[in-house]
Amino acid sequence: MTRTAEPVVEAATPADFERIRELTVGVYRDEELSSAEYLTQLADVEGRAGRSQLLVARLGGRVVGSVALVLDGDFGEITAGPAEAAFRMLVVDPAARGAGVGEALVRTCLDRARAAGKATMVLSTDPRMTAAHRLYERLGFRRLPERDWSPVPGVDLRVYTLEL
Repeated sequence: MTRTAEPVVEAATPADFERIRELTVGVYRDEELSSAEYLTQLADVEGRAGRSQLLVARLGGRVVGSVALVLDGDFGEITAGPAEAAFRMLVVDPAARGAGVGEALVRTCLDRARAAGKATMVLSTDPRMTAAHRLYERLGFRRLPERDWSPVPGVDLRVYTLEL
């Protein structure tokens, strides 16, 4: 996508939920990044919104990305205490990749975590998500292999961290 405008990141509203569901499930399914069971979790946008700050990125008014920012609570399975924030289910419309959407979403998560007084941002990611790994590393995240984990047998996730 040609970069004609900067993405606008803001809190998702219920009117955005169907587009978030379509985008998230579609990307994870089409890129073979999810089991059928996990697709059910990805489709539960309402549940995600109740356990996180659900953010969207818009280009030209259209939702082209989303992320769930976890500042506390039971949706942050990888956080190790109250000083840590996490983000989950970062997704960017394939047609909008290269337009700074993922970076804008991550930077907004970092800004909100700092504003909430968090000391560290952590995330877990599938080893196949190499474009995301490049983004995280460019933004200063480092690997934290001692905290890598498997939510279910056969799914191994890598953990990255950034001191805020």
